[in-house]
Amino acid sequence: MKTSPKKQENIHISNRTEHCLILHNDSKNTFEFIIESLVDLCHHDPYQASQCALIAHYKGKCDIKKGMLEDLELLVKSFNKRGIVVTIE
Repeated sequence: MKTSPKKQENIHISNRTEHCLILHNDSKNTFEFIIESLVDLCHHDPYQASQCALIAHYKGKCDIKKGMLEDLELLVKSFNKRGIVVTIE
């Protein structure tokens, strides 16, 4: 019995994986300022921004945006300029 050689498939695996931007709780910024920043920088609606602020306050952190690393790095700089602690996971 003769077997035919397997065809090689070209599989393209993207190295552009999605990351998470994490908002960390702090004791120096007000809820209003955090909410305003989430609306301005992440384009959250006010309700979503307030929910994220509350989750970060009570749980210590909250994922606020998913995206490509390059895009999230720009947001980290913007949040840091406002004195808000965010990280990328």
